Amino acid sequence: MGQKHLIPSPMPTIRLTLFITVAALIATACSSPEPKPYGPVPTETQLAWQRMEINMFCHFGPNTFTGAEWGSGQENKEVFAPTAMDCRQWADVARQAGMGGIILTAKHHDGFCLWPSAFSSHTVSPQQDVLREFVDACHNEGIKPGVYISPWDRNHPSYGTPEYNSVFANMLREVHNNYGPFFEQWFDGACGEGPNGKRQEYDWTLFNSTVLNINPNTIIFSDWGPGCRWVGNEDGCADETCWSTVGDSSWVPVEADVSIRPGWFWHANEHPKTVEELMEIYYNSVGRNGLLLLNVPPDNRGRIPAEDSAVLVAFRAERDRIFSHDLTEGAVIEAYVGDGIMTAAKSRYPTSNLSDTAYHTYWMLKDNDTSNIDLKITLPEEREFDLVMLQEYIPLGQRVTRFHISYSFGEDMGGAWVASGTTIGYKRIIRLPHPIRTRTLYITIDHSLAPPILNRIALYNTQAQ
Repeated sequence: MGQKHLIPSPMPTIRLTLFITVAALIATACSSPEPKPYGPVPTETQLAWQRMEINMFCHFGPNTFTGAEWGSGQENKEVFAPTAMDCRQWADVARQAGMGGIILTAKHHDGFCLWPSAFSSHTVSPQQDVLREFVDACHNEGIKPGVYISPWDRNHPSYGTPEYNSVFANMLREVHNNYGPFFEQWFDGACGEGPNGKRQEYDWTLFNSTVLNINPNTIIFSDWGPGCRWVGNEDGCADETCWSTVGDSSWVPVEADVSIRPGWFWHANEHPKTVEELMEIYYNSVGRNGLLLLNVPPDNRGRIPAEDSAVLVAFRAERDRIFSHDLTEGAVIEAYVGDGIMTAAKSRYPTSNLSDTAYHTYWMLKDNDTSNIDLKITLPEEREFDLVMLQEYIPLGQRVTRFHISYSFGEDMGGAWVASGTTIGYKRIIRLPHPIRTRTLYITIDHSLAPPILNRIALYNTQAQ
């Protein structure tokens, strides 16, 4: 029996056209260049720092024993006498509280060094090297160590003279060479009188270069950076409008510092903030494009008090409770530009990236789309929520300047504007004025300096159990 020759039938014109169009779109998408950054962007180290979100501050020194907040520098160094110091307990508490790093006040304004410095006589003994125990404890518990070294020194005899800048630079070399690397170097901007009644003119260029020459990956904190900058208050509260950019050329994100107690150092008559107060701080810092640095001072034993650690663990549990269930699960997200044309299908970076948890996936539109962009979130069914979280993909820059949120009451029932904001940045958490129950939510980008690039939209219900 002879073999049959199968001759394919002609492809219908419509199907052929569709095939060619789809193939062309795929080829165009695959050949198009990666989106270009807009303006200053974070270094890899700054991005990793921002994603830590919450770190611990530990104010510990002679003030812990004298009851002062700013020591005079004339204290007898024997006053520093912890009875049961355990830096590993600090690191364990930080880990349980969901913090990735701890910054220790290795030298406060009184000039007392928590390491046996060769450049000061106002220090611990070699047998009482707190900085060494602290660094080792952090490494053992998987916590990143950071260090606070105040340039103000109310004890050192050379403070207030040109010589002191060299002395302080030598202290920095000593610490960073012998105890580093540190994830963050904290420079307090305070500048008061020394023991000779004079003030110092700080050589910030020398100080910064000294640290970065030893470890270029250290984030340097000061009033204006260069690694991160002060939020401008000690309440842990960033502004509603919070840019990580300074001018047109620098990426210097905000760090919001606050103490869990009224004072920065431990005082026996003070008590920690409540979980509710800490959540308010979290929304106003991390939820406004900042990093939260929460001070938790060890007591005169050299341990974090039990009431403080209990609050911190409960604070972690509350965050986990609220943010463990993203209500966008199963949602369909579509993007529309101002003329009403859906553009999601045109994008190489689809809206589905907005609801996944991978950090380095994101959504964007065309190069000329900078305003009146609607993101429509359609949930599988009506759901109730009172928090909306937005994230820009900051490795490509901070772009959004104004947005608002609205929702639909139901089919053919209209809708309502429920909240608005300005900047987004790494993370913006919008607390709605009241819980809303809907199936359809709209995020409208009213204005952006460049085409917006977002990598996450999430919805949460603070009342859910």
